[in-house]
Amino acid sequence: MFQSRTHTCGELRLCHAGQEVTLSGWLENVREVGANFAFLVLRDFYGTTQIVVETEDMMRQVKAINKESTITVTGIVRERESKNTKIPTGEIEVVPQKIEVRGKCRHNQLPFEINKSKDADENTRLKYRYLDLRNPAVKNNIILRCNVVAEIRKLMTEHGFLEITTPILTASSPEGARDYLVPARNHPGKFYALPQAPQQFKQLLMTSGFDRYFQIAPCFRDEDARADRTPGEFYQLDMEMAFATQEDVLTTLEDVLRPVFCKFGKYERVSPAPFRHIPFNEAMERYGSDKPDLRIDLEIQDVTDLVQGCGFGPFDGATVKAVAVDDFTQTRKWIDKLVADVEVATANKACWFRLDESGNLVGGISKFLGDCIEGLKERLNLKPGSFVCLAAGKKIAAQKTAGVIRKLMGTRLPGHFDEEQFALCWIVDFPMYEMGEESGELEFCHNPFSMPQGGLKTLEDAEGDVEKLLAINANQYDLVCNGYETASGAVRNHDPEIMVKAFQMVGLGEEDVKAKFPAMYNAFTYGAPPHAGAAPGIDRIVMLLLGEESIREVITFPMNKNAQDLMMDAPTTVSQKQLDDVHIRIKEEDLK
Repeated sequence: MFQSRTHTCGELRLCHAGQEVTLSGWLENVREVGANFAFLVLRDFYGTTQIVVETEDMMRQVKAINKESTITVTGIVRERESKNTKIPTGEIEVVPQKIEVRGKCRHNQLPFEINKSKDADENTRLKYRYLDLRNPAVKNNIILRCNVVAEIRKLMTEHGFLEITTPILTASSPEGARDYLVPARNHPGKFYALPQAPQQFKQLLMTSGFDRYFQIAPCFRDEDARADRTPGEFYQLDMEMAFATQEDVLTTLEDVLRPVFCKFGKYERVSPAPFRHIPFNEAMERYGSDKPDLRIDLEIQDVTDLVQGCGFGPFDGATVKAVAVDDFTQTRKWIDKLVADVEVATANKACWFRLDESGNLVGGISKFLGDCIEGLKERLNLKPGSFVCLAAGKKIAAQKTAGVIRKLMGTRLPGHFDEEQFALCWIVDFPMYEMGEESGELEFCHNPFSMPQGGLKTLEDAEGDVEKLLAINANQYDLVCNGYETASGAVRNHDPEIMVKAFQMVGLGEEDVKAKFPAMYNAFTYGAPPHAGAAPGIDRIVMLLLGEESIREVITFPMNKNAQDLMMDAPTTVSQKQLDDVHIRIKEEDLK
């Protein structure tokens, strides 16, 4: 093995009884059961082994060692009288002849108990992440992540892809989030940017004549954290294919990712390939989300035409969506919490009604629906005991609110949520453009480098007509698993003429395109192949495989929700000389 050990702490078995061994690891626990008798648990990367102290001299030495010190134990393996079938080394123990302290823990009190670190405050865990990672439950997440990445690399290579690394210091580019900027010391007033994604570089590789590219790429975005998104830095399987169609990309990713879910996922059931294709508009209508959780069997239905003029003010001139369930037995308190939680999640109010056991309208807004009930019963297939929750407003707001209603009802009511599976689907036919919520102007909906369906003619026919532009679909696609976007991609716009026209629709001219994307624009003028690609998120996929609720549980050294590395104390201040070197001056008011 190594000079400091003959075996690991997860290796010894009954066949080693009588052998002299040397183990090294962390002193996890000491349990004294007499004046000169104690059980020690020694832990290393591979497992734990019980050490039995039986002499006064050895006991005195052990008492002087703090837990989590690293020690080396040399002793004789023997069979345990009381065996522990829960661990691989549970049939043996080691009687020490020598114990040597290799790295002393100088703290009598730890920030948390190692094996229960996941119960500690998250900021404390992140500050002492090196202790948190000693917890086998936390460590095993990172091990699985390593194995997943290795499997992905193997499968991508088997599919003929070359792993090529792209630059980390690059130019700022409008990718949809804020850049992390790096001042250029030798170019005063100019900045590099950390890449939000290797988007332009992988397209340039296709233009350079490489046929299939991938990398496990670090990406940097200055955006707020969520349960499924870490601030600052994340990793994705970045891939691109030359002379490829949308179906080529989707089939390849199904070939690569489905085996990963089957091999490493906590659930045995995985959607069969080819995964279901759901157009964006259908997803919004039926599920209220472009990231539908298909483990929920409820669907949204439109009842706008049935409830207009019913006398309930919020329905007047609004789009109205409904989610209905049968055999509803929940209390009014349950309904009130549902409605309150919908409002918290969406800032929109939900309303409801139900049918009693005789089929009569009761509760909620039932008094307004007397003239509508027969139509509602037929469309929603209502029966005595049915419950209906509704959302109203502008179309997109009503859809999204109904999507939250569907999710909350589906996961809270028995019989509607088949949790133990990986339900994968492709969302396709995304709109090319959308109206910006903040700007009120026409903006790219997804990826500005996507090919519009119908090409140049579609853009020319819609020019100047906002409604027609909003109706244009792009060759864009997302892979969704259990309600999470796990990959996003597109057939790329490789034609400079179509690219310029697409950007003109959002108010950017040819000179703007040349200025913002000079390398890509110029490269495409030298003959670019049709190409397509995608980028599955590694962190999010591993989170799903493990069934973790927070993405930070699968990242070795994550930042906290406020984009702070509490362990390394980053971000931090720097010296005036460092600022002077890169020609940066901090305004005094920014320090207040």
